[in-house]
Amino acid sequence: MSDFKKIKLTLEDGTVFEGKSFGYETSVAGEVVFNTAMTGYPESLTDPSYKGQILVSTFPLIGNYGVPVNEKDANDIPLFYESDKIHISGLVISDYSFEYSHWNAQKSLGEWLKENKVPGIFDVDTRALTKVLREKGAMLGKIEIEGGPAVDFHDPNKDNLVDMVSVKEKMTFGNGSKRIVLVDTGAKFNILRCLLRRDTTVTVVPWDYDFTQEDYDGLMLSNGPGDPQMCGVTIANIRKAIAIGKPIFGICLGNQLLGLAAGATTFKLKYGHRAHNHPVIENGTTHCYITSQNHGFAIDLATLPDEWEASYVNINDGTCEGIRHKSKPFFSTQFHPEASSGPTDTEKLFDKFVDLIRK
Repeated sequence: MSDFKKIKLTLEDGTVFEGKSFGYETSVAGEVVFNTAMTGYPESLTDPSYKGQILVSTFPLIGNYGVPVNEKDANDIPLFYESDKIHISGLVISDYSFEYSHWNAQKSLGEWLKENKVPGIFDVDTRALTKVLREKGAMLGKIEIEGGPAVDFHDPNKDNLVDMVSVKEKMTFGNGSKRIVLVDTGAKFNILRCLLRRDTTVTVVPWDYDFTQEDYDGLMLSNGPGDPQMCGVTIANIRKAIAIGKPIFGICLGNQLLGLAAGATTFKLKYGHRAHNHPVIENGTTHCYITSQNHGFAIDLATLPDEWEASYVNINDGTCEGIRHKSKPFFSTQFHPEASSGPTDTEKLFDKFVDLIRK
């Protein structure tokens, strides 16, 4: 243990947590958030929605099943990751498993972090750290390695994070009968996988691309990082798509962008919703779903126009978990029905989307 360099996490309120380095030895700054999932760190670390964030895992033991092999499917999409690289700025954990064991593992978590030049800090009291974040909310923070450069605090929500994670040119996948345009504001690979399993041809376009010029049957709005207000071009294009009237399905950031295009406003949550265990209730029913989530902003339901309504509500804090148009084929969810390492019982919403297209 003495071979590990000292490294510290400093929060913007001056709180300091010291630990040991097990990733790339560098200093970084970002927004400190926590994730309560027991498993799924390969999916979380490669989720573009975490761009610019320092991720704290509340589950004490991390790294015990290593990192999966980078196999790809028939569409050349990696099977076990949500993008082609790690997007978090840094990882903070309590106990790092130096011995990993899994039939699909190819390397350790520490090796993977070093390859992607992402710092990792272990031997931190993440329970105490999470209590601070639960009390004060998501905070700016910085990880500084012993003997390394000092860094200043930086608020990633002031950056256009979506532009950093979106594809730069149009790409097409599959050869199905229904044509879907997927607006990539930081799309997870599993959204693409879920669509391709349903007899579709998916055209993935950049966040600022005018997709209304495409010949499509349905519009998919993806997840992504940061403040939705930064995506003014996307919002304007969604307004044009609403006027066209073809089915629209939004997830996570896509939910917020659809709400903004409809005329609602959004606000920043105190600490956001992240991980696998968030209960949401479907309005008009007694159905409760345990969902996977990763976001820091939400739609203000009080500002939703009359022709729209909430479709799902978070049981914990009453925030918006989805909206739908009362008469037209537009709907969205704040949670992730495509969750790869979390609950999958809401994946049926992709069937609903394709059924709307068929009708």
